Amino acid sequence: MKGRLLILALLLGAVSASAQEAWRDTTATDTGGRVIFKDGSFIQPLTPRDSILVADRLLYGFELDNVPDSTVLAFPKVANPLMTDVIALPNWQIDTVKVQKIRANNARLLNIRASIAIQPFEEGTYELPPLFVQRIHTDGTIDTLQFNRQTIEVFTMPVDTATFVPHDLRGQAGYPVTFAEVLPWVLGFWAVALLVIGLVSWILSRKHNADGPAFQEPAHITALRKLDKWRGDKFWAPDKQKLFYSGVTDALREYIVARYGVGAMEMTTAEIFEGLRGTDIPADLYQEMKDLFERADFVKFAKYIATPEDNATVLPQAVRFVTSTYQTQIEEEEIAGQAGNDDESDRHARPDRASEHDDDYMPK
Repeated sequence: MKGRLLILALLLGAVSASAQEAWRDTTATDTGGRVIFKDGSFIQPLTPRDSILVADRLLYGFELDNVPDSTVLAFPKVANPLMTDVIALPNWQIDTVKVQKIRANNARLLNIRASIAIQPFEEGTYELPPLFVQRIHTDGTIDTLQFNRQTIEVFTMPVDTATFVPHDLRGQAGYPVTFAEVLPWVLGFWAVALLVIGLVSWILSRKHNADGPAFQEPAHITALRKLDKWRGDKFWAPDKQKLFYSGVTDALREYIVARYGVGAMEMTTAEIFEGLRGTDIPADLYQEMKDLFERADFVKFAKYIATPEDNATVLPQAVRFVTSTYQTQIEEEEIAGQAGNDDESDRHARPDRASEHDDDYMPK
């Protein structure tokens, strides 16, 4: 196996060396092979033009048809520059243009297109060197294929020296603005304006609805709902007592503001209960709430640790205060409503009684 690999490496080296020599000597042949002159070379500008200008890039290559897929092609190394004033990129570009299958022996025939990129940098006529490729058959025979050379004529941009007058660079040309150019901007402006107007109107309507009359939950329902969050003994731990007492007293402060109109949220305990003097709160309930608020102040500000017995009474006392004062409010509203109904009945009754004496004041 190693012997075969060594023979293959030597063969490929010989092919590469003979291919490079073929660029310099068109009569060079390999043992068992021959030089075959072929047509099929092409010169093709990468940018389609009616003429070739200086520094245009061209593809210089050949097409080889019906090559059996078992054939090996050895492409020589491209010299750079290819010739005077013409440079070449060193890599071949090889494409398989067409594949034709032969059913008889299950083989394939390939149409191959190979090219190199070149660039001329001086004006003039150039006769490019011919293209070579070595074809290695399965029996080891090596043929050198020589493709016909191409001639290119390179031009520069013509300058009329007779009438040529140098000028400075021209400024940017100005063109009148057309209606078609302005229309998208106008439509875009109005679209944005309508969108902004609609958005502002929606925000104002939402704000108006929010500021308007809306259902308000009764104060005692709100207070009882907030107090219900502090049920259970999980808040009686020393590290949670401050949070527990703050939550209960804040709910009671909000209820006192809504029920009695006392600004309890910004007041101290003494100020709150001074403001509650003379209200309908029973004396025992008043004192009970005052003790609860004072104990809460000790817990919140003096790091006092309340006993479990004291903690167990906090929530029942707070609920009793809300429900008792709420019942008093209901009774007051019922009495006020009854008095209003009596006044309304009197208003309707007085015109009837007065009408009995209307005849005394009628002209005879």
